[in-house]
Amino acid sequence: MAITDVREAIAWQARHSEEAGAPRTARVIRAELAILDTATETGRRMADWPGLSLADAMPLRIAGGLHWLHLSGTDSRLAPVYDGSLTEQAAIDAIVAELATEYDDILSLWLDGPPQTNEAGRSASVMAALLWLSGRAGSKFELIEIGASAGVNTMMERYFYDLGGTRAGPAASPMRIVPEWGGPPPPQAPVEIVAVRGCDVAPVDLTDPAEALRLKAYVWADAGERMARLDTAIALARQVPPDLVQMDAAVFVRERLAQRQEPAVARVLFHTVMWQYLPEPTRAAIEAAMAEAGAEAAPERPLAWISLETNRATFRHELTVRHWPGGAEPVLLATAHPHGAWVEWRGADD
Repeated sequence: MAITDVREAIAWQARHSEEAGAPRTARVIRAELAILDTATETGRRMADWPGLSLADAMPLRIAGGLHWLHLSGTDSRLAPVYDGSLTEQAAIDAIVAELATEYDDILSLWLDGPPQTNEAGRSASVMAALLWLSGRAGSKFELIEIGASAGVNTMMERYFYDLGGTRAGPAASPMRIVPEWGGPPPPQAPVEIVAVRGCDVAPVDLTDPAEALRLKAYVWADAGERMARLDTAIALARQVPPDLVQMDAAVFVRERLAQRQEPAVARVLFHTVMWQYLPEPTRAAIEAAMAEAGAEAAPERPLAWISLETNRATFRHELTVRHWPGGAEPVLLATAHPHGAWVEWRGADD
């Protein structure tokens, strides 16, 4: 589904945010329509956005910039909107138009790249998939993450999980991943993550206060639990940074697949809500690399691919797994909230 009208795109994103339980953020996004009526570089770039589609997430780029103005202490005029005390759309429109005019040089820069929506809650789905894989590919895993952003999920082996009563990870971890669980729990199985490395074309350094603040700006103001999880991830990264490199995703995948694989350790590629941002040639290159590696997989050196991504037809976030040897067709294990608030588990049998 493509949207070529900028006003329609903003309206759609506002509705989507509302439906995702973020009415305060939805009001700010809806107010972006007022920016189009300002004589600003931000408004001009928005109006002339090339090849606009839902995948561009252009309204969320500006929403991040506006939230940054608030979080950084640069401007407090949106404070009553973010705390829920101001709900009148016309008044919010006026504030956003003023901010766009006064901070045009800052906000226009937020259009230069897609949102960095790193979210530890998404690792609940990845861990559930590993629990499912444990009975099929063994209990030891080497993880490869693409589109890792700041590496929040590249640190997933440090988190504690309670997934419908199935527990995994270090019990003493300050990061508690406990989503609302629907359906039966995933199997209680051993999972040992022996290595994990991630890549991103523009990685965020969680140990840098300025970069960490930018990442927090993309968290919706309605999502207090998400902000708390990100603060915990920042604290963990300051203890030991995630193993993260700046690299094209396809190049990274090929490089990691070419490395010697330890016997009895399953090699697993995973990604969460980032596939839509990859150029089609990059996606095709990754598909080809995984198919090639899958053809060479053996029981003592298994391969798997965990994906938590948006179904572009239904806009539901689906957890799928492919594993080799055993077949390259994706198995749908669950649907999940885009920020990890809930998981609806369905499981599957080979």
